[in-house]
Amino acid sequence: MTGWVISLFILGLILVMLEVIVPGGILGIAGIVLWAAGVFMLADSVVQGLAYVCIMLIALGVLIALSFKFPLTQKFWRRLSLSTRQSNSEGYVAPSQDLEKFLGREGVSISLLRPAGTADFDGVRLDVVTEGGFIDRAARIKVIAVEGTRVVVREISESTESKC
Repeated sequence: MTGWVISLFILGLILVMLEVIVPGGILGIAGIVLWAAGVFMLADSVVQGLAYVCIMLIALGVLIALSFKFPLTQKFWRRLSLSTRQSNSEGYVAPSQDLEKFLGREGVSISLLRPAGTADFDGVRLDVVTEGGFIDRAARIKVIAVEGTRVVVREISESTESKC
């Protein structure tokens, strides 16, 4: 019986370590479950087993929380997390959500739209997408739909202008 308990602990530890390398949650949860099963198997009764498992989970949480405070483990956590920030001053700006005002407006494609690209609408540059076809650079276009931050355009042909 002791061999099984030691095996569960070692396998649980390996799975938790693998969780750090291959994130996703499944390996970590499986490792904690195996640890808990090992602790539970050492207990004399069900109540004692549940108490040991709860103490183990609380101790694990405290150790993880404390590991953020110690200088040696802070280096480890910094390697696992992204430390750069995207700021507005560096040009990282979220697209505005008030794109409905462009519905029906005409503009000019700045880039080749195949089917996505950039267009100019009276000095405002927008990322746009066509209905599916390609539109050449410097072609006249019209916004036909706005779906959230997705602006759908259609090329304005000579025959369309003469009908208006």
